[in-house]
Amino acid sequence: MASNISAGTNSASAPAWRQFSFFDPIPVKDIHDANKTPEIFKATLEISTITSSSAGILVADIYGSIHLLDKDFESISSWVAHVGGRVTHMVEKKGILVTLGEENTAQSPLIKIWDLGKKDRRTTAPLLLRSAKVQPSNRPHPVSTVALSANLSHLAIGLGDGTVLLYRHLDQSLASSGSLTTLPKPRTIHESPTEPITGLGFREPILRSLSHAPDAALRHSREPTDQTDSNLYLFIVTTNHVLVHQATGRGAGSSSVMVVDEIGAGLGCAVMSESNMIVARDEAIYMCAIEGRGNAFAYEGNKSAIHVHSSYLVIISPPFVASASAASATVRNFVRTTGDDTSEISKVTVFDHANKFVAYSGTFSQGVREIFSAPWGDLYILGNNGELTHLIEKSTSAKLDMLYKRSLYGLALNLAKTQNLDDSHVADIHRQYGDHLYSSKNDYDGAMTQYVKTLGWVQPSYVIRKFLDAQRIHNLVTYLQELHTQGCVETGQLHQNGIKYERHEDYLRIQIEDAGKYSEALLYLRKLGMDAAEGNLARYGRALLSNLPQETTELLIDLCTTTLDTTVEVIDNTGEETPISAVSKSTAGGASYLSYLTLHRNSIAGQASETATVAAPSVKTVRVGDIDGSTIRRSGSLNSDGASGTPRGISPPPTALSTIGIAPMSARPPNVNLSKRLSPRLYFAHFVDHMEQFVVFLETVALRRWGQSVDENSQKDMSDPSRLSTTPDIDDEEDRHDQVAVWNTLLELYLTLPGLSSSLGSSAPQDEIALKEKALRVLRSETIPYDTTHALILCSSRGYTKGLVLLWEKMGMYEDVLRFWMERDKEGATPEASTQVLKHLQLYGPKHPHLYTLVLRFLTSSPVLFSRHMDDVKEVIQHIDQENIMPPLGIIQVLSRNDVASVGLVKEWLIERITQERGEIQADREWVSSYRMETAAKLNQVQELSDPEHPKVFHVTRCSTCGGQLDLPSIHFMCNHSYHQRCLPDNETECPNCAREHGVIREIRRNNEQLADQHDLFVSEVQEGGFKALANAFSRGLFNQSRLDSVAV
Repeated sequence: MASNISAGTNSASAPAWRQFSFFDPIPVKDIHDANKTPEIFKATLEISTITSSSAGILVADIYGSIHLLDKDFESISSWVAHVGGRVTHMVEKKGILVTLGEENTAQSPLIKIWDLGKKDRRTTAPLLLRSAKVQPSNRPHPVSTVALSANLSHLAIGLGDGTVLLYRHLDQSLASSGSLTTLPKPRTIHESPTEPITGLGFREPILRSLSHAPDAALRHSREPTDQTDSNLYLFIVTTNHVLVHQATGRGAGSSSVMVVDEIGAGLGCAVMSESNMIVARDEAIYMCAIEGRGNAFAYEGNKSAIHVHSSYLVIISPPFVASASAASATVRNFVRTTGDDTSEISKVTVFDHANKFVAYSGTFSQGVREIFSAPWGDLYILGNNGELTHLIEKSTSAKLDMLYKRSLYGLALNLAKTQNLDDSHVADIHRQYGDHLYSSKNDYDGAMTQYVKTLGWVQPSYVIRKFLDAQRIHNLVTYLQELHTQGCVETGQLHQNGIKYERHEDYLRIQIEDAGKYSEALLYLRKLGMDAAEGNLARYGRALLSNLPQETTELLIDLCTTTLDTTVEVIDNTGEETPISAVSKSTAGGASYLSYLTLHRNSIAGQASETATVAAPSVKTVRVGDIDGSTIRRSGSLNSDGASGTPRGISPPPTALSTIGIAPMSARPPNVNLSKRLSPRLYFAHFVDHMEQFVVFLETVALRRWGQSVDENSQKDMSDPSRLSTTPDIDDEEDRHDQVAVWNTLLELYLTLPGLSSSLGSSAPQDEIALKEKALRVLRSETIPYDTTHALILCSSRGYTKGLVLLWEKMGMYEDVLRFWMERDKEGATPEASTQVLKHLQLYGPKHPHLYTLVLRFLTSSPVLFSRHMDDVKEVIQHIDQENIMPPLGIIQVLSRNDVASVGLVKEWLIERITQERGEIQADREWVSSYRMETAAKLNQVQELSDPEHPKVFHVTRCSTCGGQLDLPSIHFMCNHSYHQRCLPDNETECPNCAREHGVIREIRRNNEQLADQHDLFVSEVQEGGFKALANAFSRGLFNQSRLDSVAV
């Protein structure tokens, strides 16, 4: 192959693309031997295909086996998928693996579908869901490619003869309980006898805007891609065409395909990105959407395969002989470093088609066997020599540093956007770009353009000083105008409170520890961002709760139920906006959105002085029943008027808030970005001396954050979604832990506290009974998460019987409920305990019969109990006997274990049982006698028939078929049936009247002989039926000595 390709052509690349080393090639070694490649890859030539799955790496070989590998490339499990053949293709979605392969028992390719999440009990292999032939015609053709939709609804198979088969509603077929060969009937949607199928791919429905597409090539390209197309499309690539077929939606029932482009690709040179089919040809790379061809990238050179990894396109060249005069610098470097210009190599290029640069280029001796992306996000290359190479991508900061050194700031900005860096990092790139233009290029206009884009992130003084020194006043005027437009003028207020914005810990330490101004400290905390408030409240929360319990509780509630960012705008007392300059969000000083939670509340008192009180929400604003339209809601209403605020020239009169640097809400709502919510667990320890406030805190957080409450008044208002926290946490698992912790703690407080003066849903005092009722509502709830084991320990240690019984019932521990009341009866402190035992027996007994035996032992354990419940004992015995829960002998043994129950109790029952047993014995004896007589008669008849010295005399005079008088010729059977010869079919050698009966007997004997070899079935029957199963086995002849002797021979 290599001899037909010149070195210059093979090595040709696109010199216009910038090249970087954003990936480091690292050889992967065996975990047990650092000098060797992983064991599974040593026999490289036997590997047929490799694919990535949600369970790990799947490696298939030419012997039909599949191996599942972990991160160390150690085999977790392996199984034979195609017996006596090989696996040709694999594709996996949602834990369902589709394999196509060949087997020596079938001429056509076979499709098999496996469930990787379930194991076959016999073979321990993944559960085989379906197995069928791929046979569209009488002439089998090999499978060339396969594609599976993300939701498993459609499966497409391309064949070498140009046929494309589409299986629709595959997910419904797998969900049904059909046979192993049940698959939807495939539809032939395309046939091109002269053009083999070289690529297939599904374009999944797009239900979002283009700007949020994760594919970087979509966000930064000119491809005509629908932004809200809910249909599923199938791309079909042949050697000369790219076609598309609509798989769902209106018009999906037809088998028509539409030509997208008049270009094709070879096998392995077409791959599906999220929304485009990427086709690689020797002259270029083409992006094809459903409307037609999109972008094309001129990248010359022979290509044997392409692969999509994250936002990169990996291009593999066929093997060629390296040359020192090659156009590719990578190839020339290989020859220069190794001195080898005779061996064949393959070139691997990692191409960033969104930013149009080469992120990696390397050579691999003896060619490339496979390239795959692991489920953990890494890229691996397997060479034909068995060596596995891990391409480790550099960090984004390292990439940016490389671009900075080459002064490629424009490319750095594009990379930051495709890597989804936050605004602070993008602003830092603009700052460095501006510094470069200012210092190295003396391009002051260009530098100012970059500095303007850093507003809100870089201190204005940093820029102002530069342009004062350079005497570039007109640039400075431009910056100041933009600064004023965005409300970023540093006023005297910022200078006066500079310590607050730069040194939060110092300011709070002075106010709390030295001056004791808790109100001002709490107000300052309300103006901090989430991150700063979190750490400082963890330090000073207990001191603030001791002095301002209600206000501090309200602040903690707001922090734990509000999902907001840490950088917002602060409005000063003149109505002008003052955004906070912050290089890092974690240290951003200034008011957060929490500052505005107080603006529309009724309880705002105090001035910015030593006697000021905290502008915090009152208790009324916390209760759900008191929330009205003026309360701040987390539904986006604060930002609804963000574009049209009150003009700055018309400021309302100063209020208590305006004196501390915050203007009323009508001035302009803040610019708020969503982020995380704080964990309420951080502040549990602060409430150790404030239990009532602790209850209010937990109940309010549970209601406003998760919409959960056990208070009746609160539950009535939970139907209004605007009253609840609607934005989920970034970390759902962490939020789940917070939820469980809150309700575990609330349950403990309900069971511990003697009462409350007020709570979330009511201002009236609540006694211990009311709190216990709340605890019972928590335990009964099906939606409130709590730790069941923790709840059991609490109810047991606090002696809360209702809770214990309820938890045991929910956990199915019904026997524990009965034993609990039995122990209470033994203690003697609960007179009605035995009645409770019988009451719960009536509830649980019908579904759990073994409880009757337990209660019978309990009721006959003492004379007092027996005398009190003698009638109940009789009913229990009668129920046990009727339902066959215990044999009669077992009941007698239970009653005779002590002297409590007398024989008179069960006298009538025993007489009845003995009479019944005697009747059954007599009936069995009669049956035995009849069987013996019938057996003796049969033996005599056999003896007579087998004795050659005694002739058989036939006395039958009428035909057994027609009933007419017998005449010659007639036929007599040894079973005493006679027939006219004309009444019997030709060549009939068996009596027609007895043939059916004899056939049934022979079938029974044949089935019994087959059952004799099914040992597992026999063992299971013995385990379930005991002696009855053994008796049935004897009756079926499973233990015949003649059979055992024949087997031994």
